[in-house]
Amino acid sequence: MAEDRNRARDRTESRDEGTRRADVRDTYDRIADHFASTREYAWPEVEAFVETHASDGTGVGLDLGCGNCRHAELLAADLESVVGLDVSRGLLETGHARALERGFAVDLIQGDAAALPLATDSIDVAVYVATLHHLPTRTARTASLDELARVLSPGGRALVSAWSTAHDKFEETEGFDTTIEWTLPGGETVDRFYHIYAPDEFEAELAGSTLECCEVELSSGNCYATVTATGSNA
Repeated sequence: MAEDRNRARDRTESRDEGTRRADVRDTYDRIADHFASTREYAWPEVEAFVETHASDGTGVGLDLGCGNCRHAELLAADLESVVGLDVSRGLLETGHARALERGFAVDLIQGDAAALPLATDSIDVAVYVATLHHLPTRTARTASLDELARVLSPGGRALVSAWSTAHDKFEETEGFDTTIEWTLPGGETVDRFYHIYAPDEFEAELAGSTLECCEVELSSGNCYATVTATGSNA
C-alpha cells in the first residue's frame, strides 16, 4: 500500500511540475511580441564573455533561453554556427524575425532547458542568461544545469546567470519563489514566475551539478558564473 501511495504521489508531483512548466511557456507566448520589443541590446556581461571565449571564429554556440535572439546575434558574429533554444514558440518567432532583419544565421529549436534536444559534447560556447530562474522547480533547474554540462564540448565554456537577492528590488536574503507582473500595452498584467537566488544558493546549486565553476560574480543584481563541464581537460 505504501508503495502504491508513493507511486501516486510521484505521478501527482510530476503532473504538477509539468503544468507549472507549461504555464511558463504559455506566459511567454502571451507576452512574446511586447517582451521582445523591450530586449533590444545584449548585456555587457554577455558581450565580455563572448569576446573572451568566442573570438576565433570557430565552434558552435548555444543561446539557451534565446528569446528574441539578441545574444544569439552576438554569438553568430564570432562562431561558425549558433543554436537558439527556447520553450516559447512566440519568442522563437521574434528571434526568427530579428535574424532575418539583421542578416545573421541561427538554428532555432523549441525545447526544454531541462531536457535539451542536442547531442552530447556538441556545444563550444553557451549563454544561459536570465532563464534558469524561470524554471519553476528545483528539480527542473538542476536538471537544466546537468543538461548544459552534457552538451558542452571538452573545454567548452558557458555563462549562466540568474536574478539574485542582491538586487535592490528585494529585501530577502534567502532564495525564494515569486511572481512579477508584466504589463502589456493595453494595461493587462501577466504574472511571470521567478526563483530569486541567494548568491550562496546559486553557487551551491552549480556545485551540486555536473558543471564546474571557473568564475562567479555579482553584477547589476544578478549572479553570473562562467562554467565548464566537470572533468573538462581545458
